[in-house]
Amino acid sequence: MLYFKTAGESHGKCLIAIIEGFPAGVFIDTPVINDELKRRQGGMGRGGRMQIEDDSVEILCGIRKNTTIGSPLCLMIKNRDHKIDELPAVIRPRPGHADLSGVIKYHEQDARNILERASARETAARVAAGAVAKILLASFGIVVFGYVQGIGGITSDKFLHRKDLDVARAIRDKSPLYCIDQGIEDKIVEKIRQTAEKGDSLGGVIEVITYGLPVGLGSHTQWDLKLDARLAYAVMSIQAIKGVELGMGCNAAKRFGSEVHDEIFYEKPRQNKPVTGGFRRRTNNAGGIEGGISNGEPVVVRAYMKPIPTLKKPLRSVDLLTKEPIAATYERSDVCAVPAASVVCEAMVAFEIARAFLEKFGTDSIDEVRRNYEGYLCNI
Repeated sequence: MLYFKTAGESHGKCLIAIIEGFPAGVFIDTPVINDELKRRQGGMGRGGRMQIEDDSVEILCGIRKNTTIGSPLCLMIKNRDHKIDELPAVIRPRPGHADLSGVIKYHEQDARNILERASARETAARVAAGAVAKILLASFGIVVFGYVQGIGGITSDKFLHRKDLDVARAIRDKSPLYCIDQGIEDKIVEKIRQTAEKGDSLGGVIEVITYGLPVGLGSHTQWDLKLDARLAYAVMSIQAIKGVELGMGCNAAKRFGSEVHDEIFYEKPRQNKPVTGGFRRRTNNAGGIEGGISNGEPVVVRAYMKPIPTLKKPLRSVDLLTKEPIAATYERSDVCAVPAASVVCEAMVAFEIARAFLEKFGTDSIDEVRRNYEGYLCNI
């Protein structure tokens, strides 16, 4: 079973991701992981912390000659800004953060002991783990692509086709917002600038599309095996994500069944057998998953991110010690972290897809996985 855990605090010495169940024989190109970490640090609206950190990964164990050996992988990202013992106590909890709930749950008087781990800085370790998963998936022609669909209520309705992926990636990677719709960029940039001047923050919408998946990942047999449920869980676990939907999502509740369900067609393959075995759809309202099982169409996951709860003009709160009214704490923070969150969403989707993929095709070695995968495609 493929899984990972993270450790580390925002201003601690480092962040750690430990990956279990990753197959042996996979070449791990460290610059690929570092490129993903760099993307997470970018995007318009980021705060001063991103000027301090220069995230890069060190793989402490689980590889030999840059190739996995089947034992746990340990990935480390050092924090330059590690001064956790020197930082002041936090006694003014921020609305929308884990501060108050955390101090009550763990019987603390200093929210610093909560926010250091609750911080979205932890997502750097998730991105590293997701990058490893993407390396595995790429060797089977599976591509996971995330981008910003909208920020602050300014949202694109542009639909991304697989044939446009290379162009979309080039546009996204040049965009300060990680958008693929250049028609909305200027409006969003202006809104972020205005929001920064007001001392406020913005949320947005992120879409992650996975191309090249075969039919059959996930299962209908148990609630916790359904691929759509697992993806929703993985993405909802990301800091500040408050809603997740697949395919048409919530809009399906407003339509007739005849407008929602994707009709099935068949076309005999001419040469190489496709991952769908020749079955195809003209629409993808289901988002690539039916009954908890991938159906061969692109898997489309959409995440809704709330605005960052740390504000330069703080909201009202209560002093933890005196219980008197007071303004909430201000920690150095972002105005808008939606572009960065899109990288994290992409990482979490990639890891959960990789987990389902290895459950289906084996986990011990990449040769075993490939043999099982190719045999399965031959029998669709």
